[in-house]
This record gives sequence, C-alpha cells and structure tokens, in this order.
Amino acid sequence: MRKIYTPASAAAEALEAIKLLEGRWKLIILFHLFDGQVQRYSDFEKLIPGISQKMLAQQLRKMEADGIVQRTVYPQVPPKVEYRLTEWGQALCPALDALLNWAEQKGNPSKQA
Repeated sequence: MRKIYTPASAAAEALEAIKLLEGRWKLIILFHLFDGQVQRYSDFEKLIPGISQKMLAQQLRKMEADGIVQRTVYPQVPPKVEYRLTEWGQALCPALDALLNWAEQKGNPSKQA
C-alpha cells in the first residue's frame, strides 16, 4: 500500500530523497553504474577526471551506507573492489531519466503538453 502524503510531508520526504544525491560527484558515479554496469575503484578514477581519491572514497562509502551502491571486495592481492548499484539504486534510473526529460521541456515548448 502506497503512503499517503500531505503537501508538507511530501515536500519533506522529497527533500530527504534529494539529499541522498547531493554532492558534486554522486550523480556522475550513478550514471557510470546505470545499465547494471560494474566498476572498479580504478575505473572511476579514469572515468571521472578531477575527482580526488579521498572524495571518490567518501562518496562511494556514503552511497554504500545509504543503500544505493553495493561494494564487493575480493580476497586477493592486490585487492580487487567492485561497485554496482543495489536494486534500489538501479530504481533511480527511470526517475533521473524522467527528470532529464522534464528539464528538456523548459527549452522546447512544443514538448510541453
């Protein structure tokens, strides 16, 4: 059963959801993981120029703690660590796609209906 919101509770919960994606790098990391892709830490360093190792580690840890990203460590030397979206994290894909479509409509009045 779907939760029933008041305007105030809907606004508060939407804000909490948006806060999960706050930060300069989280959305970039997410888009590199969509379509079920698995990335290693070193892949992110190559894919996201300008991000420091410290910031990448912090963002991935926060996304893991929030249940968006799953981290898998393989017991080998050197260590192999892979990141993938959780099922809940993957569910963000259509929501972000809808957000992009919504933003496109601003500049294209013919798409507004």
